[in-house]
Amino acid sequence: MPELAEVARIVHFIRQHLVGKTLSKVQAQHDDIIYGKVGTSAAEFQKAMQGKKVVGAGQQGKYFWITMSSPPHVVMHFGMAGWLKIKGADTYYYRTDKPADKEWPPKYWKFLMETSDDPSTEAAFVDPRRLGRIRLVDCPADEIRDHTPLKENGPDPVADKDIVTEDWLGEKLRSKKVPIKALLLDQANISGIGNWMGDEILYHAKIHPEQYSNTLSDDQIKELNSSIHYVCSTSLEVLADSEKFPEHWLFKHRWGKGKKNQPAVLPNGDKITFLTVGGRTSAVVPAVQKKTGAVAKDIEEKTNGTPATTKRKHGALKKESDSEAEETSKSKVRQKKQAVKSEDSEDEKNAVSTVGRGRYTRTRK
Repeated sequence: MPELAEVARIVHFIRQHLVGKTLSKVQAQHDDIIYGKVGTSAAEFQKAMQGKKVVGAGQQGKYFWITMSSPPHVVMHFGMAGWLKIKGADTYYYRTDKPADKEWPPKYWKFLMETSDDPSTEAAFVDPRRLGRIRLVDCPADEIRDHTPLKENGPDPVADKDIVTEDWLGEKLRSKKVPIKALLLDQANISGIGNWMGDEILYHAKIHPEQYSNTLSDDQIKELNSSIHYVCSTSLEVLADSEKFPEHWLFKHRWGKGKKNQPAVLPNGDKITFLTVGGRTSAVVPAVQKKTGAVAKDIEEKTNGTPATTKRKHGALKKESDSEAEETSKSKVRQKKQAVKSEDSEDEKNAVSTVGRGRYTRTRK
């Protein structure tokens, strides 16, 4: 899914190629998911954009908007695989040589725009998976963030750097008891941080993604705040072009996962492991990211009556031998009760682990 940095790249290209130009031709294809889920029809969108002048573009996290010469304005979200293509411009944040990506109009387009200048500029919103959203917001341009969907989202670490401070972050972390990775990915807390950016931030802050947010020390909160601003600002400066990311970044080395005889490792030899946090695959460097406080698994294990250290060491509850189980009928009864309890606990864990589970893919340059 395009994250804060990738969306910033698109905003850059909109300002470069569309702002200041009038839309002479707008086409929108009916899609009751892309448009309908947010209460805007393709016909309404087309009518609202036709003949208008593009006067600006902005961003809050993963959302971005185009402001017109008069309301309504269009607010968009790419979902998992959406993108905005501009004919003749290199808007992609990764290189692609696929012939289909060179076609115009592009496949899976949801709207097409053409400007009145000569030569004209053509743009298209594409989304093969139909998880993106396009909506009209009828308000003054400088009030867009006061309306749905932006008002429900947290501050943007770059646009709202005066809000996302160490004190603000500390208060946010201590008010919740969730794995820190899950907190960072929740757009209601902070806008724009997705899977790879969350992993990168936690790696530089030397914080384990499973650790509960309310267990972080003052020093860790300071490091986390610094890492958020460092990763976000650095990736934006290069417009999400990962070839220009610093060589020591986790991002540059995490994609070895699953490749035969090519384990994911950092240049210094530190191994990159993968685990699931909040339903998302997370890249972790155990040599750097240590658990310094309680994590969800520890709490679950203690609740089930087994010390966390014991379960981590042996991997399972120690089972009684068959001879011990058959000693008395009383021990059999205890075993049955314990079995039921274990099954209930396991079902509960499985139910929790599947909540919010999603798939994340990214094409590497």
